[in-house]
Amino acid sequence: MTTNQSAPFEEPIVDQPTASAPPAFDQLGIAPPPPAQPVAIQIDPENPPWTEPRWRGGVRAFLIWVGSVACLLFVPLILIIPYIIYRVSTRVPGALDPVALANDKMFLFLSVLGVVPAHALTFLMAYLVITGRRRYPFLKTLGFSWPPGWTTLKGMVICTLIGAGLFAAGAVITRVFPGDETQLDMLIGSSFAARAVTAFLAVGTAPLVEELIYRGMLYPAIARVLGSGVAIALVSLLFAGVHYLQYQNNLAVIGVISVVSVTLTAVRAYTRRLLPCFVIHLIFNGIQAVLIMLYPFLSKVQEQTPPPAPNEIIAAVLHLF
Repeated sequence: MTTNQSAPFEEPIVDQPTASAPPAFDQLGIAPPPPAQPVAIQIDPENPPWTEPRWRGGVRAFLIWVGSVACLLFVPLILIIPYIIYRVSTRVPGALDPVALANDKMFLFLSVLGVVPAHALTFLMAYLVITGRRRYPFLKTLGFSWPPGWTTLKGMVICTLIGAGLFAAGAVITRVFPGDETQLDMLIGSSFAARAVTAFLAVGTAPLVEELIYRGMLYPAIARVLGSGVAIALVSLLFAGVHYLQYQNNLAVIGVISVVSVTLTAVRAYTRRLLPCFVIHLIFNGIQAVLIMLYPFLSKVQEQTPPPAPNEIIAAVLHLF
């Protein structure tokens, strides 16, 4: 008797339904949706993103200000210390004597040259905070533009008149209230190199860095918490305080610096923009930079023309650092 051996079990194949592709838009007579447009970031210079929350914004601005002062105090030492070591190693008479150093042309030149990297480092710190580590546009966040309704020509004319007016007022104040020779006077009179670097700082880095710190960061951060009036007063006090040690023997210059700061901060509050402050500062310092480079010639003219005009009219009102 034979037995039928069954074939191995095989699972029946069942056709699975496949999902049909959605019909194209043109087949349905429907226009395809427009491509997604990038959303424009709306930023108010009076309430920039980096000031959120309010108190933390004030702390950030204050720490950046402290950092800027520290840069001015310590970064120039990178150039100064090696020179002092050289003086000591070569046994220069009075190598560590403060009076001798104050009259050393190379020491004075290096001290003013060291402000260039100090300003660069300050700018970098402020840039990272203002942009939220490059998440926000730098110029828009600062309000670095003309106010609504101002053309470039109108803005330049107004800022030039204000800058020239501030310089004229400073010249009058320092003429009526002459003071002693300042550190700046010694710098511009020490050598051509120191004079050239000082003039460069006056127009190349100081207007931008100082406006960035004082009117670009400190003012909006303080104004959000305490109001614009208090912000104008505090910013001007901090600005004048930084310059006090440099000009403490000439209170007229401190007064001029205070007037300049109050004016610039008031312009920032009125226009709600930083660009007018920068241009006014640039005009003010630019006039002085020209006079600094002409200092030797003007000094000779002053010696030949009695009564001699005080040097402060030429240089002491300059507020670089």
